[in-house]
Amino acid sequence: MTDVFSRLREQILRGELPPGSHHSVYRLSAELGVSRTPVREAVLRLADLGLVTIERNRGITVRGVRAEDIRDVFELRLLLEVPAAAGAAVQADPVLAKRLEAALESMRAAARAGDQGAFFVHDRALHAALGEALGNPRLSQEVDRLRDSIQVRGVSTVGQTRSLLQVAEEHAPIVEAVIAGDPRGAAAAMRQHLMATADLLLRNIEGVDHLRSWAVHAPVSGESASDR
Repeated sequence: MTDVFSRLREQILRGELPPGSHHSVYRLSAELGVSRTPVREAVLRLADLGLVTIERNRGITVRGVRAEDIRDVFELRLLLEVPAAAGAAVQADPVLAKRLEAALESMRAAARAGDQGAFFVHDRALHAALGEALGNPRLSQEVDRLRDSIQVRGVSTVGQTRSLLQVAEEHAPIVEAVIAGDPRGAAAAMRQHLMATADLLLRNIEGVDHLRSWAVHAPVSGESASDR
């Protein structure tokens, strides 16, 4: 079932099953060469991610992404990843430093090679390292789930408003602050990166911007209003 889920998820993320398209469980099972049971189970997981809507006849419609989806996802990412970056800076050690530096350099190399697939693998690895530095793998899993829920074809800033290398360089201040043991700097850099990404995605989708103010100004643990 995991393999069926992964295959369908990748087809959606690559745009092979485009937003708005309709698919029956019977047809998907035939195309994948598996029974309908694992397809139904995979479809339930895809629906939980917000990637598809299940119809009465057990078929699915691949969801597009609305401005509201982007707002919801990035408000949650701000609440999760900003304090995670600060916490990682407090926990910083040579092992974490090497892991972050390696991920950042791999992002830069993939950007120069124009390898978008490899770039985002290393991008996710960098973000995962921050969550795992806190000893909380569920944080990284939840961030991956949130990213998956909007990473469908056309919902990206790459090649539209910024290059892969520009995205990579947005991560440099985060890495530098974490390695320096600067929690406030790490939090501020993460907030800036996420806010910039959300703003550009919102503009690309509907020509709108702005997250709700409570999420934009969500404090880091131990941070007072005067620090922001």
